Amino acid sequence: MRFVELIEKKKAGKSFTKAEIDFWIEGYCKGDIPDYQVSALCMAICFQGMDRQETAWLCEAMLNSGSRMDLSDISGCICDKHSTGGVGDKTSLALAPMVAACGAKVAKMSGRGLGHTGGTLDKLESISDFKIVQKEADFIKQVNEINLAIIGQSKKLVPADRLLYGLRDVTATVDSIPLIASSIMSKKLASGADTILLDVKYGKGAFMLTLEKAQELAKTMISIGAHFHKDTRAVITSMNQPLGRAIGNVLELKEAIDTLQGKGPKDFTQLCMEMGSIMLMQANIAQDKKTSSEMLHGAISSGKAFEKLKEMCAYQGGDVKQLENPNLLPKAKHIIPMPSLHEGYIKGLHAQQLGIAAMRLGAGRATKQDQINHAVGIVLQHKTGDYVKQGDCLAFIHTDSELSEEWKHDFYEAISYSKESVEPDTLIAKTIDSNE
Repeated sequence: MRFVELIEKKKAGKSFTKAEIDFWIEGYCKGDIPDYQVSALCMAICFQGMDRQETAWLCEAMLNSGSRMDLSDISGCICDKHSTGGVGDKTSLALAPMVAACGAKVAKMSGRGLGHTGGTLDKLESISDFKIVQKEADFIKQVNEINLAIIGQSKKLVPADRLLYGLRDVTATVDSIPLIASSIMSKKLASGADTILLDVKYGKGAFMLTLEKAQELAKTMISIGAHFHKDTRAVITSMNQPLGRAIGNVLELKEAIDTLQGKGPKDFTQLCMEMGSIMLMQANIAQDKKTSSEMLHGAISSGKAFEKLKEMCAYQGGDVKQLENPNLLPKAKHIIPMPSLHEGYIKGLHAQQLGIAAMRLGAGRATKQDQINHAVGIVLQHKTGDYVKQGDCLAFIHTDSELSEEWKHDFYEAISYSKESVEPDTLIAKTIDSNE
């Protein structure tokens, strides 16, 4: 088999066999197939696509390129969730303790942030001495004992994905649903959970710009889950404005703590409740949404959900006192109010532009090598649909340096106004429970 023949075949819009996909992934991981040929194939896939069977075979080949987590020693149903990334998305920090407090086992591997989207690990590392690296045996022991652990992804899992993603990132071939779906699902499947819940975001702060594309990606990933006999479901959510009010690591951690104490923003709380209800049903802990919702409300009102976050923090070496008193968490040198320059209804808060603004403060990374500042970021005081007067505070900027005029200009460019009242997007556009 010659690899150039595979490039020609996909260029012509034909489907691959399983053997051809295995040849591609095995050869690339061994170094037998050069980057320039694989980049040509990825570009052909961007234009011609892959059917669901091909995509499942690609995911399987990537999955087989490395080791898998064996979580069979964990008793009960093991749940996992994944977000396709967004601005202000601190969902795992609140959602995982909520469902763990209700009896579900959450064994989660998370990543770091890059660009305008934040990473769960970076937010957890806002806590002094919090350890995101664990031996597999300790990870399993922790989940068995307290139902919850969130750690970093092992480099032994899915090495093919690291090679392919690095190549796609520099060859403009990231934006391909089969390649995105196989990348995400290979890592989720390698992590060893029994059930997977996907939060697939669309809009101005997401990889998928339209609802239609987000649904296509969700259905593709669910079909991969079905191929591996995994209960895989999805919620499609809007990322046209940031989720919640906080953008930045410590600030988002504080918002997650507020939410676990019943004081979180309405939109963020709604998402956690919706996803938590689905996860409890996937784990067969609740039979319907009414029951699961009551369980989640009970976990929050009783304090058990917040206690579960503190338990995880203690097991992973973090300073629990910082959770109990968030004022002990890192603080920025300056908190600067940003007054509204106009009067009217907020028509839009461009999520990506605000995410980039926070990244430029130091809250995120432009490259993988960048060091982040956990304390800095943006806390919005108004969201889409709110009426503001000129001079009202739009947001507080947490920063270690003075704001440049260029930064202020770009911040204001991310906000649009209307004289007429505005209704924000419905946060949860759709839930998909099975392969359609």
